[in-house]
Amino acid sequence: MNISLRQLRTFLAVARHRSFSRAGDAIGLSQPAVSHALRELEGELGLKLLDRTTRDVALTEAGQNLAGTLERLLDELEGCLAETRQLGETRQGRVRVAASPTISANLMPSCIARSAERYPKLSLMLRDQVQQLVLASVRSGEVDFGVIIDPLGADDLYCETILQEPFCLVCRADHRFAGNESVAWSELAAEPLVLLDYASGSRPLIDKAFAQQQVSMRVAQELGHSTTVYRMIEAGIGISVLPILALPLPEASDLVVRPLFPAVERSLMLVRRKNRSLSPLAETVWALIREVAAEFAASRTWP
Repeated sequence: MNISLRQLRTFLAVARHRSFSRAGDAIGLSQPAVSHALRELEGELGLKLLDRTTRDVALTEAGQNLAGTLERLLDELEGCLAETRQLGETRQGRVRVAASPTISANLMPSCIARSAERYPKLSLMLRDQVQQLVLASVRSGEVDFGVIIDPLGADDLYCETILQEPFCLVCRADHRFAGNESVAWSELAAEPLVLLDYASGSRPLIDKAFAQQQVSMRVAQELGHSTTVYRMIEAGIGISVLPILALPLPEASDLVVRPLFPAVERSLMLVRRKNRSLSPLAETVWALIREVAAEFAASRTWP
């Protein structure tokens, strides 16, 4: 059955005014358009709703039953749509966002603070998860969208890049690389590496960078958190390759950061289910995170 709101509203207008011309004037349609809409409605229902004469329009029994129920239903629908429109305009409600750990720690606090300042009635709830769990939460609809590292081949998701950031070298201040302004990837070949494990969205990109530079990796430790990586470097276990967003270094640390060349960057992305529209509130938060990321990129300096 293919019945439109336009047909139903036209029928109600005729039922109220008992005239095609007066109904048309009330809803902004010509008399032929009113007649056409009602013929389509009756055709879809397979029922005669109106008895027409040259002087009057009368409702059939079916028309009376429909008019009585339809007026209440359309009033409720109008009220529901008005409430929904107001919800979007007032930015009131909850938005759930999942983000991988370095993003949760270093980008999302600014996003949440700005959201609270700009939209005090909007509750932005963060789910701090490793990359694969973020992807699972987005796909299942548990969150409105995610903020992650380039998921490399997630064709079922819509991805928008919001930030490009380079990988850098982290080592102790007494390491031979600490005296360099920058370090070549090729120089890392003989070095023990303390790296994030494969729960991190960065690790596949780091492996890919070593492969592209034709540098063999000597992995000493694979760890789940950047804080643990820093402690291992401080203990002399090795050096690390980390994204800029994993900084700043711990306070009172004797670690240093150096650029790697050629520069290799990772992409931070907003991700949502493909072919699924965001709610107006989620669209608002999506745009806000994009805005904060752009400001972060513009103000970024090497430590």
